[in-house]
Amino acid sequence: MSVSPFRFLQAAFAAFTLLLALAIPQVQAAETPDFLVDADWLESHLDDPKLVLLEVRYHPHRYFTIGHIPRAIQVKRFMDLGDNKSDTLMFFPPREQFQATLRRWGVNDDSLIVIYDDSRTALASRLYYLLALYGYDMSRVKILNGSITAWQAFNDLTKEEPKVKPGTVTLKPANKSMFVEWTYVYDKVVSRREKNVVLIDARPHDGYTGERKMHAVRAGHIPGAINIVSLDGTNGETHEWKPLSEIAKMYANVPKDKTIVLYCHDGFRMSLGWLQLKALGYRDVRLYNGGWGHWGNRFSLPVVTGEKPLDGPFRY
Repeated sequence: MSVSPFRFLQAAFAAFTLLLALAIPQVQAAETPDFLVDADWLESHLDDPKLVLLEVRYHPHRYFTIGHIPRAIQVKRFMDLGDNKSDTLMFFPPREQFQATLRRWGVNDDSLIVIYDDSRTALASRLYYLLALYGYDMSRVKILNGSITAWQAFNDLTKEEPKVKPGTVTLKPANKSMFVEWTYVYDKVVSRREKNVVLIDARPHDGYTGERKMHAVRAGHIPGAINIVSLDGTNGETHEWKPLSEIAKMYANVPKDKTIVLYCHDGFRMSLGWLQLKALGYRDVRLYNGGWGHWGNRFSLPVVTGEKPLDGPFRY
């Protein structure tokens, strides 16, 4: 029996549509890192006894005045995520200090940690990075995509502070392959101009050019740094990550076989950039411990202003 050309085309189109439908979920899944979870996922895990839910707000008082997600523990972004005894506030906290903080939050070695903020995951990324730095099992750490905005769309907040049983988590020594000090940047980038090291300034563009001065007495950027604004990889209205294919375009000119070093002014935007690059498959990604809050306050260290990585005497 012969088949008419019309019916053949109908069958072919139906088969193509089916294949396309099967392929779309795979593409969508690949566009979102597995450490990001949505509000529905969080709601379904709120009764998990191993859950430790951590809120890092830009304005920490809102934990009490506006409210927080039920079971959430307040994280004070500077006091809890920086070195309390350093003259540069946002040096990484020592292992002992950070471990004591995690135990105060009730974290154990097998806890399921979920982090959220109100800042497009930039603040949450700092905490995520510190957990990775000190060897926590990162398969047990998630970030709420869409921040608190995603939760508030369909759920209520509470002002009740949860009662926490102290935890027993044990951290490892800091992974030294995940960060550098100012001496590394000065030697590899400023002095030697090594081609295998890419320095990224993750701050807003007006901070990079020097038009705006923040968190340091000097304005501008480190000689040799390029500017890729990590927050551009998120949606300013929904606070969600953009698809990885869009984030990849931001870093299209950054080779994957180089050592990537990021900095910002207070340690949060660079952590978001680090997380974006790791999600894209970059292997050797490090943070400058202290960032612009350190470099910009050291008068002997050189600074460049303007649009270009190198200017003035550094061009030659």
